[in-house]
Amino acid sequence: MESASRIRTAVIPAAGQGTRMLPATKAVPKELLPILEQPALQLVIDEAVGAGVDHIVIVTSASKPAIEGYFVRTPEVEEALERQGRHALADRLRRYGDDITVSFVHQDEPRGLGHAVGCARSTVGDEPFFVMLPDELMEDSSLLLALADLARDGAAVALKRVPTNEVSRYGVVNPVGDSHVGAHGEVIGFDRVVEKPIATEAPSDLVIIGRYALTPDIFPILDALAPAATGEIQLSDALTIAARAKALIGLVSSIGRRDIGNPVGWLEAVVDAGLAHAEYGEDFEAWLRERLAR
Repeated sequence: MESASRIRTAVIPAAGQGTRMLPATKAVPKELLPILEQPALQLVIDEAVGAGVDHIVIVTSASKPAIEGYFVRTPEVEEALERQGRHALADRLRRYGDDITVSFVHQDEPRGLGHAVGCARSTVGDEPFFVMLPDELMEDSSLLLALADLARDGAAVALKRVPTNEVSRYGVVNPVGDSHVGAHGEVIGFDRVVEKPIATEAPSDLVIIGRYALTPDIFPILDALAPAATGEIQLSDALTIAARAKALIGLVSSIGRRDIGNPVGWLEAVVDAGLAHAEYGEDFEAWLRERLAR
């Protein structure tokens, strides 16, 4: 089993309005949409805790009070779970405020991912930290552990190779030097990030997925950064500036991953969770096979 990482803080940007999931997100923050009986945000936090994180910083909005409300201790819910025999889940809820510190900062204007990360500066302090986009669910904590191990002297980000027709959905890196296969997989340096380029202008087929290990020297870069043409402060622009001094590290990952920021990805994640469920996964699979055979 892998040991816990040296990074103890994770920043989760959760101030977005979830327009791709309307009208559900008119009433429920997209981060709290359920994957079976658990909110998606709970699964992201479990991933962080599994990598040794004990301080969660959620960047949210005053218009989404339900996110902060989720972390208020509710003994009656914990007791109900205990009565149902769901002891592990009760323990996971009980640990907030005890073993796990959850802090909240507000981003009340949609000014981009870079701005959201910058909002967490005073709470993060002078320590390395993860950034975890809650639209993406990973199968386990192994990617975070690998990124933390690689991010000794600067940022390390998770990458994946995608078909050319998909690069315009992501930040795409410009690789430099030769890649090599290390203990965690294929590692490559990069010196530039192009945000959502058209396919013919993309510098590679390597895109950033939603996990980063950053060092606090990213904050002054974000503070000084001018908005992009969209009016947003882009984290990808800050990474490009940081890479001018020294190429940053990308880890090409094949980890199981679901993008739940859109209805199809969310549905895939729910089906995956249903099939893997210890109690009713077998019955669900039987029903699904019967349904698909019609």
